[in-house]
Amino acid sequence: MIAATPGGQGWLAGHEAAEATLVAEAAAGRLHHAWLIAGPKGIGKATLAFRFARWLLAGCPGTRLAIAESDPVFRRVAAGTHADLLAIGRSFDEKRQRHRTEIVADDVRPIGDFLRRTAAEGGWRVVILDDADLLNRHAANALLKILEEPPPRAVLILVSSSPGRLLPTIRSRCRLLRLAPLDPPQMRLALERLLPEEDEANRGLLAGLARGAPGRVVELAGEDGIAMAELVRDLLDAGASGVAGYDLADRVLRKEQGLATFLGLLGNAISERIRNTARHGGSGSGTDWLAAWQDLRRIRTETERFNLDKRQALLSSLDLLSER
Repeated sequence: MIAATPGGQGWLAGHEAAEATLVAEAAAGRLHHAWLIAGPKGIGKATLAFRFARWLLAGCPGTRLAIAESDPVFRRVAAGTHADLLAIGRSFDEKRQRHRTEIVADDVRPIGDFLRRTAAEGGWRVVILDDADLLNRHAANALLKILEEPPPRAVLILVSSSPGRLLPTIRSRCRLLRLAPLDPPQMRLALERLLPEEDEANRGLLAGLARGAPGRVVELAGEDGIAMAELVRDLLDAGASGVAGYDLADRVLRKEQGLATFLGLLGNAISERIRNTARHGGSGSGTDWLAAWQDLRRIRTETERFNLDKRQALLSSLDLLSER
């Protein structure tokens, strides 16, 4: 099973209202120069951004954003060769042989050069900035200067899972388009296309873990998400330390993204316990669980940012849970 990249994805599950908003704004001739597409990870934000870009570059045909996969514009966008589209994200760090954990100023600077050029095909120029919440201070300031003096017939689309991390001055210059998680019927339709070989029961379990995010389902399916969720349940019910903890670490780290998958599911399970405690009352009103959730989030963030030892990070996570 291989999921298409957002630029090559020909369909989008849900988000009809967001599409209608973009179409209506363009049809009325009042299309804002900068859009901030926000929402949880994996719900289709980047797919919508590329879908909108293709529609603009194709001359805004019809009343829906859909463009046939046989269309030359679709093919060039999917291949990353359309002259009037610039897609920006985290760059690859050759020294560390991994993608950077933040977007730096050098990643953003090509936007200015791109927008100073005349559109190659006489229409719109589109910039897509994925993971915009990962802009560091210098990159954010460079982007702000571009947003302050937008050129005509140009649209910047920022994609963000944590828009609150963006500078307020950047947010204020963008039109916010917030996407919500898919409802169960939409998820069922999406997973029938994304996981056609998976049986219906497993698709249902994965959908429950993904919280309305079809992209997250694809990640979980590739990382033994159901088995990982069972480990999380066992850990929270019985705890894990010593030999059991090392055994759990071995099982989690067999997968390339095992640590991120496990800690993500663990964080979700703990947040659910916090909500249940708040609704029904309980010891400390969930304060102890909240502290554990915050510590787990810190461990995961620092491990990814500084490329720390994954085994030690996982064992530290198990230790703090055993102490709560």
